[in-house]
Amino acid sequence: MRNRVCELFSIRYPIIQGGMVWCSGWELASAVSNAGGLGLIGSGSMEPEVLRYHIKKTKEATDKPFGVNVPLIYSHIEDIIRVIIEEKIKIIVTSAGNPLLYTRMLKENGIKVAHVVSNIKSAKKCEEAGVDAIICEGVEAGGHNGKEETTTMVLIPLIRENTSLPIIAAGGIFSGRSMLAAIALGADAVQIGSRFAVSKESSASIKYKERIIESNEGEAILAFRKISPVRMLKNKYAEEILNAENNGLSKDEILKIKGKNRTKFGIFDGDLDEGELEIGQVAALIKKIEIVEIIINEIITDYNNAIKSLQIINP
Repeated sequence: MRNRVCELFSIRYPIIQGGMVWCSGWELASAVSNAGGLGLIGSGSMEPEVLRYHIKKTKEATDKPFGVNVPLIYSHIEDIIRVIIEEKIKIIVTSAGNPLLYTRMLKENGIKVAHVVSNIKSAKKCEEAGVDAIICEGVEAGGHNGKEETTTMVLIPLIRENTSLPIIAAGGIFSGRSMLAAIALGADAVQIGSRFAVSKESSASIKYKERIIESNEGEAILAFRKISPVRMLKNKYAEEILNAENNGLSKDEILKIKGKNRTKFGIFDGDLDEGELEIGQVAALIKKIEIVEIIINEIITDYNNAIKSLQIINP
């Protein structure tokens, strides 16, 4: 399965692991890379020296390419970037911010840059910034989403018409069939988050993983539409936020309810009532905890079988 994303990152399969906070430590990143994808350390939940520790552990666990996901909104972003450069990381995925801020500096240090977008305007900024690839994330995805709420099926063709850069589809990708669908729409590769969040190697709480497995269709809802949309599972906390929004509370009042560390409480600590259980809509399809190697092998097998079935229908 060679294509320009595989060539860009020197990986076997066009599968990039989402850099999810509280899930994507060195164990997950190295497992994905060892299985042929691109593993990412999620720096969004890490202090600079914690990130350095995870980078060093990943280097010990794999000799394959891996990268770091960096949300650009954090106050200690410059220290995170410094650690990445000092540790000679070769691939970085930036998100939640303007790609013009750091892309040139990163590329001057020999780092390949992909940036996450949810609309055409942001994709054009990526072109201007000189990123190497664009990750197009539809509203099906877990965690933070674009305010446009554009689905992956619509977003990929829109962005494809407006850029010649490699496109990585994200949001709603679960199987080889969904990977094939994304490629048919114009993507060169896929980014998968939720399925890896529930893998054995994910650093998320077992309570969080089991809650995902138990979830059904319609439980991964979108909240914080007035601030910055976030997809999470329904629970006591999510219902409180939805009620606040429906009752017309102000942004400041909603943020007061939100408080701090809700994502850690939910994903890492396993607080199923008061924590923020971020996950994508594919949660309804996840029915077991699997090791990363099995997940990737299953996706590739499913992808190849899907191609064969299409060839039978249209010889």
